[in-house]
Amino acid sequence: MKHNFSRLLRHSLLVAALTAVLAGCGKQAADSGAELLQHAESGNTQALNALLGRRAEPNFRDSCQWTPLMKAAVNGHVDAVRSLLDAGADVDAADKGDYTALLLAASNNHAQVVTTLLEHGAMIDHQENTQGFTALIWAAKRGHAEAVDVLLRAGADKTLPDHQGRTAADWASAEGHQQVLALLH
Repeated sequence: MKHNFSRLLRHSLLVAALTAVLAGCGKQAADSGAELLQHAESGNTQALNALLGRRAEPNFRDSCQWTPLMKAAVNGHVDAVRSLLDAGADVDAADKGDYTALLLAASNNHAQVVTTLLEHGAMIDHQENTQGFTALIWAAKRGHAEAVDVLLRAGADKTLPDHQGRTAADWASAEGHQQVLALLH
């Protein structure tokens, strides 16, 4: 009887382990991380939340050191950004060039994402290390009035220069963005 019980227990454990692997519970972190990056980039919040619910790492990084939060932010997926932040994503994680989700969102005029990141404590005046641009400089240079407005209302330093000594107003003027320039003065 003891032998049969032991055999039955081993069989049950084997079936449970096999079921877990076939259900995706045995995936390596890199697999779920790559999926998380993909769903964050596409804005598939349902799939993103499912992975986060299975304890996928919200701060997973690709070969360029981009996180799912950066992918969601650069593409303007505010619901995905919120889900990732709620799951513990680092709001100020930076890639190889020291770009953060806030810089990426502002440079693409995703004002709702900028607002969400700032509400979660993103460093508003962080400068990337390639040119010394802040989120405000990027938004001003590209003529993104909505993002500039959000950043200014949140207290962005409009006098902070880049590595060339140029401010957000200098860039807006050089690029001919009069609406943005008016916001900066």
